[in-house]
Amino acid sequence: MTANIEGLEAVTVHVRDIEKARQFYGEVLGLEVLQFDGKVGRAVFSLPGTTVTLRMHVYDPEEGGREPGTVSGVVFSHRDPVAACAEITRRGGRVVDPPHQIHPPGFTATLSVIADPDGNEFVLRSPPTPSA
Repeated sequence: MTANIEGLEAVTVHVRDIEKARQFYGEVLGLEVLQFDGKVGRAVFSLPGTTVTLRMHVYDPEEGGREPGTVSGVVFSHRDPVAACAEITRRGGRVVDPPHQIHPPGFTATLSVIADPDGNEFVLRSPPTPSA
C-alpha cells in the first residue's frame, strides 16, 4: 500500500497574542525565529534537529480549527528534561507537569509537560532507553 502522507512540514498553533508567543517560543524555549510579522499576527520557528517548523498565528474564530489553549499531543525532545524544565522556569515559562520517569513496555523515558502563555501544552521527553 502506498502511503498518502510523505512527511511532516509544520505544526501550527493558534495563539491570542503573537508578541507573547514570540517571547515564549523564542526566548523561553530558545527556538530560532524564521519569520515574524506582528501586524498580521504570524510567526514561524525552526525546530532543532528537524526540517519541521512550528508556525503560529493569532486565532480568528471564523477560520475554524482549534482555539488557543487547546493544543496537546505535540512531543518535543531534550536529552535532559529536568535541566530543560529548570531553565524554562528560570526564563519565565510554565511547567505544568514536572519531569518524571515513565516505564511503558520496552523503554524508560523522562517526560514533563510545559505550556505556552495561552495554555497550549507540549510534552518534553527524553529519548527512550530500552528497558532491561
